[in-house]
Amino acid sequence: MIVRIMGEGQVKLDDAHFAELNKLDDELLAEMESNDEAGFQRTLGALLDEVRRLGTPLPDDALEPSELILPSPDASLDEVREMLSDDGLIPG
Repeated sequence: MIVRIMGEGQVKLDDAHFAELNKLDDELLAEMESNDEAGFQRTLGALLDEVRRLGTPLPDDALEPSELILPSPDASLDEVREMLSDDGLIPG
């Protein structure tokens, strides 16, 4: 799957990693629901770090369609709320 981190670029991520990423996504949702800004920022950073660690960066000139778009590391809680689906940022 091709994942875009807003403001950074794209990575190719194996579908096998989505179970562990969903754990962080669930934490992020809980922090958003409780308006825990500090926890939200910490977990968003951890989620993006894991995507970067597990994924393979695509060249900057690659124009692959992104199947998943994640917020930038400096996104606010309100900005991320607007991006959410019922499943959170990561489907499943």
